[in-house]
Amino acid sequence: MRNIVAFPLLLVAVILQSSIVSQVKLISGHADLPLLMLGAWALQKRVKSAWLWAALACAMLAFISHMPWIVVVIGYFAVVYIAQTLQRRVWQAPMLAMFTVTFVGTIFLHLLSFLVLLALGTPFLFGDVIGLITLPSLLLNMLFSIPIYTFMRDLARWVYPSEEYE
Repeated sequence: MRNIVAFPLLLVAVILQSSIVSQVKLISGHADLPLLMLGAWALQKRVKSAWLWAALACAMLAFISHMPWIVVVIGYFAVVYIAQTLQRRVWQAPMLAMFTVTFVGTIFLHLLSFLVLLALGTPFLFGDVIGLITLPSLLLNMLFSIPIYTFMRDLARWVYPSEEYE
């Protein structure tokens, strides 16, 4: 029953990502709302459905993204894995963990996308990709990670009430 909240929330996140968030650009980079939501959800203590959320987000993004679906799957599952690993190790500094997940996840997803597009024959220069797309995207993701983490923390407290949460 608790997993039902994933579908409408991720659907709204994917719709917002494709319509509004992708239009908020810094140079040529934009924030990645589903990445931030998955990372923040996987960082919550009692959450057991992070892998389900990642699979659902990947399925939704596979339909709207022009990127090959394997990039989305590997990238988002890596974000959940990193978040869950950090949640077990850096439990006293959740915002530090969120910033780390955002940083590593953004860099990994952009590097993976670059390599796949390079293999498909798209002529990008690595320096241009880093300077014009990855670093601006990283800055926007870092800025958006604070309110997204707060929202997902409150959602986890609502989905897992205090007597079950602690």
